[in-house]
Amino acid sequence: MKRASAGDAGTDDGDSVVYDLDADCTAADIESDTPYLAEINGIVDYGVFVDLSESVSGLVHESVLEGTFAVGDELVVELESVRDNGDIAFEPVDVDDYTLQSVSHDYALTGTDRLEANVGDQIHLEGEVVQVKQTGGPTIFHVADESGVVPCAAFEEAGVRAYPNVEVGDVVRVTGSPEHREGSVQIEVDGLSKLEAEDAEKARERIQTALESRSEPHDVDPLIDWPAFEKLRPNLQEVATRLRRAVLEGRPIRVRHHADGDGMCAAVPVQIALEKFIAEVHENDDAPRHLIKRLPAKAPFYEMEDATRDLNFALEDREKHGQQLPLLLMLDNGSTAEDVPAYETLAHYDIPIIAIDHHHPDPDAVEDLLDAHVNPYLHDEDYRITTGMLCVELARMIYPDLTDQLRHVPAVAGLSDRSKADAMDQYLELAAEEGYDEQRLQDVSEALDYAAFWLRYDSGDQLIQDLLQIDNGDEQRHRDLVDFFADRAREEVDEQLDAAIPHLEHEDLDNGAHLYRIDVENHAHRFTYPAPGKTTGEIHDRKIEETGDPVITVGYGPDFAVLRSDGVRLDIPQMVSELEDEVPGGGVSGGGHLVVGSIKFVKGKREEVIDALVEKMEDAEIDEALSSAAPIDD
Repeated sequence: MKRASAGDAGTDDGDSVVYDLDADCTAADIESDTPYLAEINGIVDYGVFVDLSESVSGLVHESVLEGTFAVGDELVVELESVRDNGDIAFEPVDVDDYTLQSVSHDYALTGTDRLEANVGDQIHLEGEVVQVKQTGGPTIFHVADESGVVPCAAFEEAGVRAYPNVEVGDVVRVTGSPEHREGSVQIEVDGLSKLEAEDAEKARERIQTALESRSEPHDVDPLIDWPAFEKLRPNLQEVATRLRRAVLEGRPIRVRHHADGDGMCAAVPVQIALEKFIAEVHENDDAPRHLIKRLPAKAPFYEMEDATRDLNFALEDREKHGQQLPLLLMLDNGSTAEDVPAYETLAHYDIPIIAIDHHHPDPDAVEDLLDAHVNPYLHDEDYRITTGMLCVELARMIYPDLTDQLRHVPAVAGLSDRSKADAMDQYLELAAEEGYDEQRLQDVSEALDYAAFWLRYDSGDQLIQDLLQIDNGDEQRHRDLVDFFADRAREEVDEQLDAAIPHLEHEDLDNGAHLYRIDVENHAHRFTYPAPGKTTGEIHDRKIEETGDPVITVGYGPDFAVLRSDGVRLDIPQMVSELEDEVPGGGVSGGGHLVVGSIKFVKGKREEVIDALVEKMEDAEIDEALSSAAPIDD
């Protein structure tokens, strides 16, 4: 029996204490020699019947009664006896002045981790409501306790909301029977009540303490020994904690990633790790499908189009399915001022945002809008630590059993972004141990890029997993698919360059660099692979092979330009910032890596912007140690 403290009951005046059983109390909550408040519910010749709670009733025999009574009168009683048949007898207590103290039922709780062993039995469970979904039949309450999340089906009548006073975020006590439903365990609700005051606070504290422990990421050793990575490891552990906590709380997670090789090498391992953790936590087999969604983004920043679409879907899911608003995880983008308008849109709804990126950041612009931010530039490192390398370690912190399937992925990410990191040799050796030589890794990178182009805004989950060979055992299909896509990609690149290179313009800059320009709008095939950014990059690579000298390549269209540089000390984000001021009315924006980037401008200012850009390139210092270590962001 749980009683309120005497101090809370206000007994300082010396009044006696009489206990008032809550409605859900049972006979097990009654103690001998303890006064209880009862209500008379019936009068017979041999005494009166009294109720102490909804399930506790008994007889006060006429031999111990004095005076007259009526139904509805209150009477203070004590337990006299419990007969073999379960009947309870009470006797009156003579008390004039008293103070009431509430007594709550002392439930034996069954956690979500023990439901399978109690199928068919009535159990009690306490937890926080994380989703309320109204179906054409019952109302489904998803309740999270210390161990997991379980759907609880409560039926009022077909399509009618059961327990309408219970909302997401409430702490509840569920009484019901675990049953198998479509391969999962679901509680068939007999009763559901919202906990209040001290009971709610105690339950919430108990659950939160357990969740804090379960949210801790796994302590896994990095795949390779890399001092540069160690600087970022604490940040990744913080993100892993936040993501695991979101799963435990039943919050949906939306992964937005750049639609290129490195972006997919970052997002897919994290997606699979979260799916597997969700399946462990949630009793509903459909939970991974509903709670984690990977969404590719064509731009190297979070576009307003994507943000408003994401927000609209989130609000619809909240309205239709009772889901919480999601956590947004930005991968291989999300660090720049261009992301700010989209982030501010989500801020109106308090949607948490995490960014893991290796593009040159604008921390002053984004830090106040991000709940966590991982970027090598924030630790005196640079883009050579790719997002895919970071996210493979993040995925292992979330779900370490994936490790053996991820050993080759950092090498794919590095080759996709042409990383010149010191660690690339170690990653290539690690991949070779798994049967991936460098040519096969290059083929996987090409195949991913090709698939991403044609998938456009579709995540292509199974296809991308087959190409990356994660969580899939069909080795032959993987090899055949990679070979086919990589060969098609190279053939189409050759076709594009055969059309474009004859129109290439060459200029020797005063600083000794070769400048190549190509109008990709008029002298390259449109709406086909490769896109303008990759077309520019492929031309740039061929000119590097031909000249071996410092080379800058610019591919431009009516209102954009993409840049690649080797051996020239450019700072493209800085150049963009300067052009914004130097070309009034130019509408200049953009950015990227230091020597790889893209610029947008208004069509009528193209010539002025390009000329100003070339002047800045001509003033740049030559540094042959620099190379364009990442592909252009289309």
